[in-house]
Amino acid sequence: MANIMEMAADIIAAHASTTPMSKEELIAELNEVYSALSALEQGATAEPAETVEEGPAVSRNKAFGKDKIYCMICGKGFKTLSRHLKTSHEMTAAEYRKQFDIPRSQSLASKNYSESRRKMAVERDLAGNLAKARAARSKK
Repeated sequence: MANIMEMAADIIAAHASTTPMSKEELIAELNEVYSALSALEQGATAEPAETVEEGPAVSRNKAFGKDKIYCMICGKGFKTLSRHLKTSHEMTAAEYRKQFDIPRSQSLASKNYSESRRKMAVERDLAGNLAKARAARSKK
């Protein structure tokens, strides 16, 4: 069996291959995984690192940009936040809005992304198609 450092490095390499990470984040995560694996090897239960709530990683003004929307928990930028919140932070959009006091009227998608989706819907006449489908359904 490989030693603990090699196992920790393999775990971090797999994570880093799918998630962009800075050098500091890689080192910190390697230390965390190594300590958890060491504790497990010695028969102790691995306790999660204490999370210190310092506040948002990004201010609300910076979080809602034109090209990207930044996660206020980790500071990473995306076109939309919903999937990131579910997969990385295991929370819903409603929980995220409540935690950071974001109104429901504020979209969790970047402005340019929302605008491009709106234009696509208008070009394809999705509203008209929906009305036709509803009319056809009501006739049945």
